Amino acid sequence: MFCGIKRYSIVNVQYEHPWDITPGEAIELQKQLSAHSIISGRPSKIELIAGVDIAFDNENKRGFCAIIILRFPSLDIVEEKTGIGPLSFPYVPGLLSFREAPLILDVFHKLNAIPDCIIFDGQGIAHPRRFGVASHVGLLLGLPSIGCAKSRLFGSYEEPSDEEGSRSYIVDNNKSPIGIVLRTKRNTRPVFVSPGHLVGIEEAADIVYSCVDGYRIPAPTRLAHIRVGGYKRSMLAQWKD
Repeated sequence: MFCGIKRYSIVNVQYEHPWDITPGEAIELQKQLSAHSIISGRPSKIELIAGVDIAFDNENKRGFCAIIILRFPSLDIVEEKTGIGPLSFPYVPGLLSFREAPLILDVFHKLNAIPDCIIFDGQGIAHPRRFGVASHVGLLLGLPSIGCAKSRLFGSYEEPSDEEGSRSYIVDNNKSPIGIVLRTKRNTRPVFVSPGHLVGIEEAADIVYSCVDGYRIPAPTRLAHIRVGGYKRSMLAQWKD
């Protein structure tokens, strides 16, 4: 299953596996790969932090990706890259990384800098098989990764207080913590943070909260979302003409 190290620009891919597989095979692969995720600690230093987001053109089965690298903790933009690619894997809840990760890896190929941590608009271990897109891509790249989703996919939680910075745990069916519900702004819906790889649960929430700059969504993924939306609109307009 693992085929050594593949070079993606300046980023080393630590694991390889086939992408042309069935949903059933993808589920089994998630179960195997999740055992390799390391859910503890935090990067020894964070100077560069990346945000990743995806947009879709479902009619033509295309995806768009933006990766924004920010200086940390100032959150100034250092680099941004975009890319487009086909969507070859079907939309299956819980298996979105098989639809998105090939395009994300292609855009990582374009980067001139390696981020010390990556925040994804998606799930880490707060996932039925503890292997969302943040876990998947973080493991493949061997980089610290965090999922920061707008909604819950898996697990249960109690609503945190309305104070900015308040938090509560997301727990699995055994009541074990798998993430944190984080209130990033008063009187605003929380975000759902879970570690992907090489980051602990509390540490993931601390890092995300350090990237909040007055908005509900932390700067890395918020700026990636804005960038990928603009990129999609630009490309669709070109194709229409």
